Parts: sequence; C-alpha cells; structure tokens
Amino acid sequence: MSTTASDPLAALGSLPGVPEAVDSVRKAVDRVYGHRVMRRRSNEVTAEAALRGSRGSAALAGADWNLEEVRRRTDFSGEDEARTVGAALRLTAEAGQLLSIWRQSPLRVLARLHLVAAGGATPDDAVGRPRLAGEVVDEPLIEAPLPGAEEVAGRLEGLSRLIIAGGSAPALVTAAVVHGELLALRPFGSHNGLVARTAERIVLIGSGLDPKSICPAEVGHAEQGRASYVAAFEGYTAGTPEGVAAWITHCGRSIELGVRESTAVCEALQRGAA
Repeated sequence: MSTTASDPLAALGSLPGVPEAVDSVRKAVDRVYGHRVMRRRSNEVTAEAALRGSRGSAALAGADWNLEEVRRRTDFSGEDEARTVGAALRLTAEAGQLLSIWRQSPLRVLARLHLVAAGGATPDDAVGRPRLAGEVVDEPLIEAPLPGAEEVAGRLEGLSRLIIAGGSAPALVTAAVVHGELLALRPFGSHNGLVARTAERIVLIGSGLDPKSICPAEVGHAEQGRASYVAAFEGYTAGTPEGVAAWITHCGRSIELGVRESTAVCEALQRGAA
C-alpha cells in the first residue's frame, strides 16, 4: 500500500466503487443497530457475533468447524485445527479490551494479539515480536511473496503512524488497509491471518462504525470463500487502484454479510428461538 497523498487512507476512499461500498456498509450497519432487539439484548447479539466471527476467521485459517461444534467444545488443545479455533476465540475476546491502546500504540496491540493467538504454541522468543531475518513463517492460505524483515519493520512503522495520526478515511477503508497490510507483511512467525482479521475488527469497533461489535466481517470473509478472499487480497498486493479498490469492496461486502448474520440472530432472539 503506497500513495503520495497527504492523507493516504482518505485518498483511497475516493477510488472507483469505494464510496458506494462505504455508503452501503454504513446503511447496513445502521439497519441492524436499529433493530428492536438491540435495545434490550445487545449483549447477547454481541456474544453471538463474537462466536460466529471466531468460527469464520478460523475457517479461513484452515479449521472450518461447524458453529455448533465451536459452541460445544471446551478443550481447544491437541490437534492443529482445535488450536486454531481456540486462538480465534481468544483473539475475539481480547479485541474489545485493546481499543484505547490501539489508538496510541498499534504495534503494542499487534504484539499482544500474537501472544494471545500463540497461547504457548510458539517458542517464547518468537512470540509477540516481528520476525527476524531468516525466520520462517507458518501461514496457511496466503502464498504471496514474503517481504524481508527490514521491509516489514518499515511498513509496520508506517502503518502505525497512519493509525495514530487518524484522518478522515472511512472506517471501512482503514480496516481494509490494516487487514491487507498485515496479511501482506505476515510480521509474525504464525497466526498472521487471525491477527490481521482481529485488527480489522478492532478498527471497526474503535472507529465507531460498529461500537458493540455486532457486525463480524470474519463471517463474510468466510462466506465468500477462501478463493475469493485470496483473489481480492492479491488485488491489494498488486497495488493498482483497481486492485486496492477491489480489496476494500470485498471487505465491505464481508461486513454486510456479517450484518446479515447478526440480523438473523436478532430475529431469532425476537422469536425466542436463539
């Protein structure tokens, strides 16, 4: 991601198709927040959105479990898929606790997210810090060329400065760029996809677009499928205006599908069936 505009994230908001995606997402989010169930039972909707978002993120990382299995399971140790689901659940639970720190020190939050995701499964000296030169990355799904350690450090610092500076970019644009950059950099030795999707969630909550965290973009990313996710991400890494716009609109559609999921939860609660 690169641009010479004084407010680069805001500049991305004017790419073809992006203003329409931003408007569509805002309308969808407003509709679910206006549901009558949200006045009395928003905590239940938030909890269900967290569960479903975790399931979606884990599915993209290779652990495509049925929702009821995720709900039922209590032990997430053992096999790789169980550890992946456990990591996704821990990250979702952690996301809302890190908002104030994110605005001041995004890199500190990313380190914390990796620590939470690793959960003791990664050697201690590699947890919670960007990878060093020569260190390998275990990352399912993403096969894009891996940037070197120096490039990772520089781009992370640049991303951090953009987040701290704020600006006028829509939440969708900022969330999509944070997500895309972290996938492209894969700064940690493991769990980069899970961390990237959690960072997207943090931006959406902290921006005020989804303050109650009821619009799980992870659900939409999973529903659109791994092939679609990878294709959109490859557009982002290509760096063309069309590619970046396609990634942002893909993320917007994912939020809308998350909204649809939570709207169904609201309807079920209203019927007394959830």
